[in-house]
Amino acid sequence: MSSNKHMLTSAQLFNSLPQLLLTCTLNITCAHAETATQLRYEPIFPIPQAIEFDASKAEIGERLFFDTRLSKDNSIACATCHQLDAGGDDNVATGISISGENNVFNTPSIFNTLYNFRQNWDGSIKTPHEQIDAVVISHTGFDNQWSEIVTRLSEDKELKSYFNKAYIDGINQTNIIDALVEFEKTLITPNSRFDRYLRNEENSLSSEEIEGYTVFKELGCISCHQGINIGGNLFQKFGVFYDYMAERGDLSKNDYGRFNTTNRLIDQFVFKVPSLRNVAVTAPYLHDGSAKTIDEAISIMGKTQIGRALTVDEILSIKAFLNTLTGEYKTHYWMQNHETGKFKSVVRFCSTDIDHKFLFL
Repeated sequence: MSSNKHMLTSAQLFNSLPQLLLTCTLNITCAHAETATQLRYEPIFPIPQAIEFDASKAEIGERLFFDTRLSKDNSIACATCHQLDAGGDDNVATGISISGENNVFNTPSIFNTLYNFRQNWDGSIKTPHEQIDAVVISHTGFDNQWSEIVTRLSEDKELKSYFNKAYIDGINQTNIIDALVEFEKTLITPNSRFDRYLRNEENSLSSEEIEGYTVFKELGCISCHQGINIGGNLFQKFGVFYDYMAERGDLSKNDYGRFNTTNRLIDQFVFKVPSLRNVAVTAPYLHDGSAKTIDEAISIMGKTQIGRALTVDEILSIKAFLNTLTGEYKTHYWMQNHETGKFKSVVRFCSTDIDHKFLFL
């Protein structure tokens, strides 16, 4: 068994949130980063710059993340919908599944998911382990069986050797899921300019961006978008003050959100509040992908969640703040050659700030 660990820096979570416009039931994810005395006293706090994970298992998980053998017809991998150089999502409204049908929800980003208290838009899955299992067997996911996957991967001598070194019982369903989850732990995006502002680093934000954050708080957006993931830690009804669903029309089962899991009328149109981390690079927006731009999403959220038709200046101000939430991601990719089935390590570099793409170091 491998014991290669990377250690996490620790920090205090704020004990209370300001009383703001909306009342939400909170389930705050405890996150540890710098000590509280180093941070600004705000309801948002920075992503840790280091986190504990098992390196040998994460390396296997990274290979599997790009491995199309997990899908029934070898056509898609986790990375097909969760593109690491494109915000961790697929940049389309609802995406295409292995069945050729549209997926039912807008693909959420894979980055920073370990800080979410539930998975999926409707919160129907509690842990990343359960999420992976569900995707593998789903008709619109990989549409596969674990027995088939284990057989396929066991025929790969190199991969089998890696598993045997990291896990005493080698390749099996539990260990495949565990390796993928271990890799997901590494998919964090620290050091956004707003995180640096929270750590009191000088000149991290402009006056316009700080003003945007002030507007974000004063309007009440912070009541549901706070904590380490700036969301992802509570459920909220979509349409508190304005029925966007009725305006959009053509309702489907998926639009009823959490109701499909609980069968409680109170949960109709209730969804997990999405994280705003890296929001500038994860268009389109909303559970149905109907908001094509960040400006449109801000406007819709103003009407539906705080009961206010936001002015152009307010939208642009909030947008300026949201653009500071794009973090850094440092990794290499294990890209698979579809002809040979072999993997090679590829390092990619992108710039940030002007076009708000990810910064790879």
